[in-house]
Amino acid sequence: MRLFFSIFGQIFRTLWAHKLRSFLTMFGIAWGVGSLLLLVGLGEGFRSGNRRQMESIGENAMFIWGGRAPVVQGKQNSGRWYHLTYQDYLDISKAPYVRAAAPAINRNDIKVVSDYSSLAPQVMGVEPQFRGIRYIPVTTGRWLNDLDESQARNVAIIGTEVVKNLFPGKQPIGGILLLNGVRFEVVGLVDQIGRGDNVGPNTRILIPFSTMQKFFPEKGDNKEGALTMVNYQPRERGENELAKAELHKVIARNHGFAWHDEDYFDEWDTVKNSEMVGKIFDAMNMFLGAVGMVTLLLGAIGVVNIMLVAVTERTREIGLRKALGATNRSIMTQFFFEGMILTVFSGFIGIAGAAGLMAALGTLPQPPGFDTPKLVASSAILAVGSLALCGVFAALYPARQAAMLTPVDALRSE
Repeated sequence: MRLFFSIFGQIFRTLWAHKLRSFLTMFGIAWGVGSLLLLVGLGEGFRSGNRRQMESIGENAMFIWGGRAPVVQGKQNSGRWYHLTYQDYLDISKAPYVRAAAPAINRNDIKVVSDYSSLAPQVMGVEPQFRGIRYIPVTTGRWLNDLDESQARNVAIIGTEVVKNLFPGKQPIGGILLLNGVRFEVVGLVDQIGRGDNVGPNTRILIPFSTMQKFFPEKGDNKEGALTMVNYQPRERGENELAKAELHKVIARNHGFAWHDEDYFDEWDTVKNSEMVGKIFDAMNMFLGAVGMVTLLLGAIGVVNIMLVAVTERTREIGLRKALGATNRSIMTQFFFEGMILTVFSGFIGIAGAAGLMAALGTLPQPPGFDTPKLVASSAILAVGSLALCGVFAALYPARQAAMLTPVDALRSE
């Protein structure tokens, strides 16, 4: 034990005697490790923020709107606009790879008046199954039911921004709203969706689809049963492309054009979008990992060079120690631990610095679509493992060089 403490005491005295050299070496490795973990943590923050934002829309939600199709097949300059219809929705809901579907009519030109204020929010007519596709957290009151739909009741579900504007400081449940003069009763409140400036989902008023068709049908379209869009889910997450192809066939058949050209369809696939974002972050993590490994390798090479310089500077000391009875093993142990301490200790400083900076960033307001960066355990374990390997590599060769010196040759050295 005394020998152990003696070796470590001499190591720290040597490092302290060359403070600047030791600091620069440790700073390079700490900076590389800290930068790697910080960048990976920021990437994971973007990934989790994007995933949370997608989940706030709905689980595996997909959307399709009306589009533009050619009057003459194959001629794009002969285009005509078409709206989706309720019959399209019925056919879509029966498609083999579709798990659920819901029609919707959106209007942004309806004046809404309460006893306290007025507003022109987005008004949506939806069926009860809409909530199974989209994320609608009703926290107070109730959601739309089958009787609301079948009887075309004048009931409404409202978002948090609507509550703030139309019922300031009041209890909205049971309250009355006039939508273009038509009386509606508030029966449910939707909790806040998203955060920051993304307040769109919180400014909605949701009413039964049949009631929307009765009083506020799709604007500017005389076609019976016209819809703004259809929300749907694939049967399984990995079947999104198959479900999309089935929808294209249904809509193209109902509206008289070929289904093969995706330009004829206006749609959004959140499953595909999420997978693309995930692949981007996977590639970014691989790139950052490669950069980090190269950084660590360069740091290890720097440690090798410094330790070789140390061996050269201390050649006479090594010769004197060996002449007094020091073994090759003791010489090798000292230089090996010097290299390991420089590498591993500086690496842990980098890890601690990255963790501290990410914790500080967590106290700041986060922009929409971005979560607080966190220390990724797998990256930290990889960094520690790589540091250990680099430390062995950086320390072993100079230590062996020192141990192989003979006392006579070492003492002759200038």
